[in-house]
Amino acid sequence: MTEKVKDPVCGMEVDPKTASFSTEYQGKTYYFCCKGCKNAFDKDPEKYLSGGHTGHHHGHHGHGHHH
Repeated sequence: MTEKVKDPVCGMEVDPKTASFSTEYQGKTYYFCCKGCKNAFDKDPEKYLSGGHTGHHHGHHGHGHHH
């Protein structure tokens, strides 16, 4: 059984062994479900690590959810 990690942007569970996107920040590796999440994290990592995550998908600009 593989331990899942949380995508810091959207909160989805990601398997580090199969995750297509990852980035290293301050010596720790973070994994993402999609390129949009990785890009959002790379742009402003502190936003997602400071505990200000509310569960809303503010970082998903690349997913075409514009109203």
